[in-house]
Amino acid sequence: MVQTVAREMADLEPEDFHLLSGVEQGMRFSEYVDREKLPQFSRLTAEDVDYRLDRCEDRGFLERKTMQYEGFKLTFEGYDALALHALVERGTIEGFGAPLGVGKESDVFEVRSYKPMALKFHREGYTQFREVNKEREYTADRDHVSWQYTARKAAEREYDALETLYPEVRVPQPIDTNRHAIVMEKIDGVELSRTKLDDQQVRPVLELILTEMGTAYDAGYVHADMSEYNVFVGSDGITIFDWPQAVPTDHANADELLARDVENILGYFQRKYPRFVDDVEIDTVTEALLAGEFESLSNHD
Repeated sequence: MVQTVAREMADLEPEDFHLLSGVEQGMRFSEYVDREKLPQFSRLTAEDVDYRLDRCEDRGFLERKTMQYEGFKLTFEGYDALALHALVERGTIEGFGAPLGVGKESDVFEVRSYKPMALKFHREGYTQFREVNKEREYTADRDHVSWQYTARKAAEREYDALETLYPEVRVPQPIDTNRHAIVMEKIDGVELSRTKLDDQQVRPVLELILTEMGTAYDAGYVHADMSEYNVFVGSDGITIFDWPQAVPTDHANADELLARDVENILGYFQRKYPRFVDDVEIDTVTEALLAGEFESLSNHD
């Protein structure tokens, strides 16, 4: 667990991080790194490597396997430790807080600096590596792909999207990133799926979401995974989050993915609030967003 990793950080020494970084470097070439190669990768002596291996394995940061050779690989806790160390060294974060959300492909925690922020760890590729590896486009051109690479690329893709879209689009402000971790603005609000909108709020909230989707498209991105689980509703409006699957609008399937996003979010409103939005046409809304002409639902009933 990440909370355990955060507690262990104070007891780790610089050489421990040299070792973990050395294992990370070696895992670019094989799943398990030969123990004999670790002095080269970590720039530590063989004696120091032996000592650090025991320390890091005892803390759950490394996994050992004996085959034709004795090999070691990072656990996700070890990868978390490297990312946390880098973010602390930069002064981005100063304290670690409570979980904000734990999901299949990411864990989000509150962290502290000059203000409360959110720290998101991408988990893509760890528990369902083969499935994610097949689905995610950014792993398609590599022969050897580790789960760290898959998670790091997901974080890079999301951070790039947030940097491009903020502040024109209501997305969390990106603060910093390292490896598979992103530090971003902490958003106050309630997930749309857990929100009961008043009658007079239904169409305005849907319009806000569609407007932000249109602004994102104009800025160069399609979310490509829109649902009621990726929108926060707050007192000051809505925020769209979770952008690791975002695609640029020059992608061959961008328009198709936008249409699917519209269908997903509009379908949710039509299931939950049929009296208010059952007359809205998916195709006409999608066409308006693609043309940059969406203004209100009343124009596209």
